[in-house]
Amino acid sequence: MRRLFVIVFLTQVLVAFAVQQLPFSRHAFVVIAHRADHVSAPENSLAAVDSAILHEADYVELDLRTSADSVLVIMHDGSIDRTSSGTGKVSAISSEDLDTCHLKNSLETIPHFESCLQHCQGKINIYLDFKNADVRQTFTMLKKYHFENSVLVYINAAQQYTEWRKWAPEIPLIVSLRNDVKTADQLSDFLKKYPAEVLDGNFTEYTREMVDRAKALGVRVWPDIQSEKEMNNWPKALDTGFDGLQTDHPQRLIQWLQYKGVR
Repeated sequence: MRRLFVIVFLTQVLVAFAVQQLPFSRHAFVVIAHRADHVSAPENSLAAVDSAILHEADYVELDLRTSADSVLVIMHDGSIDRTSSGTGKVSAISSEDLDTCHLKNSLETIPHFESCLQHCQGKINIYLDFKNADVRQTFTMLKKYHFENSVLVYINAAQQYTEWRKWAPEIPLIVSLRNDVKTADQLSDFLKKYPAEVLDGNFTEYTREMVDRAKALGVRVWPDIQSEKEMNNWPKALDTGFDGLQTDHPQRLIQWLQYKGVR
């Protein structure tokens, strides 16, 4: 009985201290294609994923939601009105009915998460914006396609953080800073409460001191810089010390980074 207790205890300790390894990237500066390469193709579409792969982005960012019949699909908004030929909330529509809706300016239907995993496998890492889904169902799908070492999960709520650390402690997580985190010391305190492998948020939220502190703690900072004129802010992003950005223009950012000699 005592031996069994020791085994159970050690198992719990190993889970609690599981090491989260970031997905491999062959580039020193990481480029994340926001909603896939949605400037070249409809957002969150397989065509946009293909474009991100073609231009050698390191990650494709995809937004995960759940249909009325519990099928995992890719859609940024809670409703399908803005980006598809249909109307209504994703959570209130069956996957069969979602499959009849086309993405705007496209013949492509709303992608299933499984299709995206098949599409990305061995080609690009996934930055998964965890909008509304079940952690265990999502993790099971990731394991089915051997994506445990090729995914980062962006956390939108404290409960999501708790669930991912409970059910899939080896998966690296991304969190954004709270609005009240303004200094390096406050950043350190925040990471004590929510240890994460990557920090997100708007690039303007960070100072060089904050980025340096995160790196000293073993945490990467890959913020959002996406906008129509984001290229005006790329020099400032480099000066702030970031070594990754989420962008609306992955091809142009990659070309600029190559020109600057940092990729």
